[in-house]
Amino acid sequence: MPHALPPGSLPVERDCVLLHLSDPHFGTEQAPVVEALVRWVHAQAADAVVVSGDITQRATRAQFAAARAFLQRLDAPRVLVIPGNHDIPLFDLGTRLLAPYRRYQAALGDDLEPALDLPHCLVLGAKTTRRWRHSDGEISPAQIDRVARRLADAGPTQLRVVMVHQPVAVTRPEDHENLLHGREAALARWAQAGVDLVLGGHIHLPFAVPLPQAGGAWAVQAGTAVSSRVRSGAPNSVNLLRWPGPGDDGRRCCMLERWDFDARLDAFALALTDTLELPARG
Repeated sequence: MPHALPPGSLPVERDCVLLHLSDPHFGTEQAPVVEALVRWVHAQAADAVVVSGDITQRATRAQFAAARAFLQRLDAPRVLVIPGNHDIPLFDLGTRLLAPYRRYQAALGDDLEPALDLPHCLVLGAKTTRRWRHSDGEISPAQIDRVARRLADAGPTQLRVVMVHQPVAVTRPEDHENLLHGREAALARWAQAGVDLVLGGHIHLPFAVPLPQAGGAWAVQAGTAVSSRVRSGAPNSVNLLRWPGPGDDGRRCCMLERWDFDARLDAFALALTDTLELPARG
């Protein structure tokens, strides 16, 4: 009987494509942007959609129902979602303290730290929200270790991705207060385990920056996908990540595309392309 080969054990035969969305904040969604995003996702034929938190604005049942309906409309082969701080009820203190994720889980599934293990891509979600924190996020030593062990087990051709909500790096001084608590220990440990990308959201500002403290991995932030809560100079946007696998020379590069909503076109339009040089693997 033939034996199943582990993920990442074969050469990459085609690109692995991930669509990275964040912070849709259902309850503040803009209908034209929602419709444009559905059309855009349908056109990409991606392997998966990953959403890095703040699915709703105020964690109401109606907002979660709208978010669930939106995700179902994407018709993606796989969807991986983690909660953000807005996905915990703010004013319903009883629910916040005793069952903070009850509404989230009823709409989006029980798993708060889902994983996606594809032949050439591994995505690990980590829950960085806490019921005792209003906005800040943190990651615990146990979470850091659990993610690191999964990363270390990845196949040699797999892209190794961790997704959190709060950022592990920022580009503007005013965003420093939003940095994930515990990020230094996490990045050091995950670098040893071979992390390539750390995806995040929370600050509604898209960018990609290298992480020297993580062995040359990259922080990739997404803007808000469909919410009216955009920052100045940062329209609604989403990321497309394309992983072609290691080159014949061993070089490892991930292609990043940022797509911004253009109201004149009533569509998401390509705004930026970048090549992320990833750490070498032995």
